[in-house]
Amino acid sequence: MSDLQSNDLIIGIDLGTTHSLVGVVDSGFPILLADSDGRRLTPSVVHYPVNGEVIVGTPAARMRAVAPGRTVASVKRLMGRRRGDLEASDLDDLGFSVKSGDGDWAEIAVDKNTRLKPEEVSADILRHLRSVAESALEVEPGSIQRAVITVPAYFNDGQRNATKRAGELAGLKVERILNEPTAAALAFGLDKLDENARVAVYDFGGGTFDLSILEMRDGVFQVIATDGDTRLGGDDIDAALANFFRETLDLPDNLSLEQQATLLAESRRTKEALSHAESVVIRLPFFHEGKSWERVVSRDEFEKVARPIIDRTRPHCLRALGAAGLIDSTGSGPGLNPVVSGLDRVILVGGSSRIPMVRELVERTFGMTPDLSQHPDEAVALGAAIQAGILCGRVRNVVLLDVTPLSLGIETFGGLMNVIIPRNTTIPAKAGELFTNAVANQEMMLVRVLQGEREMAKDNWELGQVEVAFSPGPKGSARVGVQFSIDENGILNVLTRDTATGRDQVLEIRDAAVDVDDEQVEAMISESVDHAFDDMNERIWTEAKLKSDELLPAVDRALAAAGDALNEAELATIREAADAVRAAVEVPSRDAARLKKANQALDEATEALAAIIVERAMEKALGSSLGE
Repeated sequence: MSDLQSNDLIIGIDLGTTHSLVGVVDSGFPILLADSDGRRLTPSVVHYPVNGEVIVGTPAARMRAVAPGRTVASVKRLMGRRRGDLEASDLDDLGFSVKSGDGDWAEIAVDKNTRLKPEEVSADILRHLRSVAESALEVEPGSIQRAVITVPAYFNDGQRNATKRAGELAGLKVERILNEPTAAALAFGLDKLDENARVAVYDFGGGTFDLSILEMRDGVFQVIATDGDTRLGGDDIDAALANFFRETLDLPDNLSLEQQATLLAESRRTKEALSHAESVVIRLPFFHEGKSWERVVSRDEFEKVARPIIDRTRPHCLRALGAAGLIDSTGSGPGLNPVVSGLDRVILVGGSSRIPMVRELVERTFGMTPDLSQHPDEAVALGAAIQAGILCGRVRNVVLLDVTPLSLGIETFGGLMNVIIPRNTTIPAKAGELFTNAVANQEMMLVRVLQGEREMAKDNWELGQVEVAFSPGPKGSARVGVQFSIDENGILNVLTRDTATGRDQVLEIRDAAVDVDDEQVEAMISESVDHAFDDMNERIWTEAKLKSDELLPAVDRALAAAGDALNEAELATIREAADAVRAAVEVPSRDAARLKKANQALDEATEALAAIIVERAMEKALGSSLGE
């Protein structure tokens, strides 16, 4: 029996404002668990249909534009709070109604007959995360009964108790409510620093911000100062950007709730794109009374909108630093910034910390380059998993003997290199992913084990092969798990499993994963640098081409199923967008940027069509449930 299937298992959960994650410790190492679609991040969104089961996560997020009044997001902002204490900024752009319940506690009015407490909504998210964990770990439904759940350090007793109640409503025994900065410190390995080390955790998430100063005492981190704002986060940037679009695009004032939700989603997409691009095109096709809007937004424009919100984090940082006694009163740094002394590290947590302006502000305020070694969205969940592992005895002292000199992975559809264990991972190490059949009626999958740093499989070294047979079926019907495990002796075991039959195959590769000549490693890394631009362009083209190959047939099927509900202008826009994708695919020069842009335009052009198909499916399901 797997170690993960014993009854003492405790999962770690980051119950976030925008996204939530679940993790566990396996063989002494924390891993985050993905749902059946391979996504680790679960949107913290719950949709309550008129009839039928509650919808959680990505499908629920899609319903915000269709039925915003019945779709609850950012519920963390309402946890343990009274309706009378909420300001207008707490309720802006929520899309659903918040009323006063018993004792003036905030309640969510889904409709005139249904009210929900925030912890009941959070419980639905936690139930979903629990089911994700049980499915990923292949244990019986309901067998996971214990959890560690994280909260912001400044959450008061009422908010912490509401979080604990949410866990209990979800059928979980909450073993510990863990401060998010403490979880982040564990994920960054900062518990390995010297005694009396001090660390700042700058946590800028979707709905909340806090700055915590932690100090190592007696082998554990303790929060010695914290400051923050429960009403400050990436959601506020989205709302400010939406208002900017209303003004600059001269949008009408009488937008419906559905149109407001669409505008907010486009604002969020723009914000995320401008974290790594210099400009992005906002498109609102047939947005209001058949009229469309389109505009190029630059990073400079975005930063002008976002700066007042991001700058609001700085006073919280300074207050926490002052309370911890880490500001040197004898001088100031460049630009009248205070001199911070006695601080060993500053780490960034939360999706909003990806914004370049945020990282610049942190470096300017703290006088040091922030530690970016962990994924900002995943650090808290990893720390929660580590704490859960400590509580149930799954975290053990492990002697780290070596690191992987080059990345290890497999070839995926299109000839891409899919990294399973990245270069410089400390061993022992274990990681895996779930793959599916790329074409219909496929009878087997050839798993090519690769080593190297190039984007395309053909440019890396092959260590071995495994053939996995499965029953033929439609595209995406097969499920093949691939797990890489390197032990302390440098032996790589590749486990493949057909999840339908449970049949396993193991390929053992001795030494090759670790014992690589230094000159070969240097040559491979040098080649990856020399060819980085060409490799990345080829990868982007290949991924875009794969998406086009999926998108075009899907659009044809959708038009056949629901095209009658669109007017001629909408149909023409979709057909033009599809033709643009086909034209981009056929360009001999393989213009990846053009193909990505064409794919995105087709995605956006078919949003209304997708909503119609969802509505018809719900109507059909409702009719079936009523015996029609």
